[in-house]
Amino acid sequence: MLIGDVARRSGVSARMLRHYDSLGLVRPTGRSEAGYREYSGADIRRIFHIESLRSLGLSLREVGRALDDPGFEPAELVDDLIRQTRERIAAETALLTRLRRIGAAEPAGWEDVIQIVALLQALGAQSAGTRQRAALSSADEVPVPAEALVEAVLSETDPNVAGALRWALARSGESGPALLAEGLGSPAAEVRKRAVQSLAEIPDEEATALLRDALTHSDTVVRRCAALALGARGAADAVPSLIDMVVEETHDADAADALSTLATDPALADRIATGLIDRLAPGTVDSSARRRLAQALAEVPGSTASRALADLSHDDDRAVALTATYILKLRAAR
Repeated sequence: MLIGDVARRSGVSARMLRHYDSLGLVRPTGRSEAGYREYSGADIRRIFHIESLRSLGLSLREVGRALDDPGFEPAELVDDLIRQTRERIAAETALLTRLRRIGAAEPAGWEDVIQIVALLQALGAQSAGTRQRAALSSADEVPVPAEALVEAVLSETDPNVAGALRWALARSGESGPALLAEGLGSPAAEVRKRAVQSLAEIPDEEATALLRDALTHSDTVVRRCAALALGARGAADAVPSLIDMVVEETHDADAADALSTLATDPALADRIATGLIDRLAPGTVDSSARRRLAQALAEVPGSTASRALADLSHDDDRAVALTATYILKLRAAR
């Protein structure tokens, strides 16, 4: 079969067949009287073998070894091809992500594209100062897409950079809360913590709804952070979790402050006082926890809290009684 016929049937161009010949990969079995290459059935099978191996990513040199070296072992080469393919996929995925983010920013011209690329590169820089400057500048005329900010804030370990990223994300006005919700489901505790801390700084209804959901999260750190954020937003849902924090002595001062803020709402003051009183029953918690609960009652207005403090001033636990007596004097002096 002449080279033109082989090219048509195999899909390999005549030029490539001549190249194979020059490399010694496929030498035609014979020549016609006119000197044209003639390929046998075995030659054509070898061409198909070559194309099959090339489809796996082997170089022509590696293809020649695979076909001609009896001692050639494919396992090591296949493992190497797997590694190279994974690296290539990772690089292509990173490029696709970058292009998608540039598109999401809706650049008006190439100057905008260049600025976005520079900011994306800076967010991934090794220098914390560079990352922080990128975060602070991301709210300029060409903002960084929320997806990039979320990825950065969920992986950031430097507290100053993380703060700048949370600020930028809160100002982005995009789909930050929905993206952060995925972070709440991360298997990594640090990522979950960063996600809820970021949600706490986004003052919109979507973030608030996600924080409410986080009150029942399996991660106690997530629950506590959500409770403090909701307390600052006046959400009554946070009251039970905040009282638990007082009892457990986990950010108890912050929790007591949040309860105090919520108690400025007359409709909540008695509910908060009752919740604290219920946990004060002797034998339910230790002495130090009862003392903290009494201290939390100090900033809760209303008669319910005052009556409870009056009763506590005669408590069998002297430390609790003294704490309640002191608080009553402060309340009387106001």
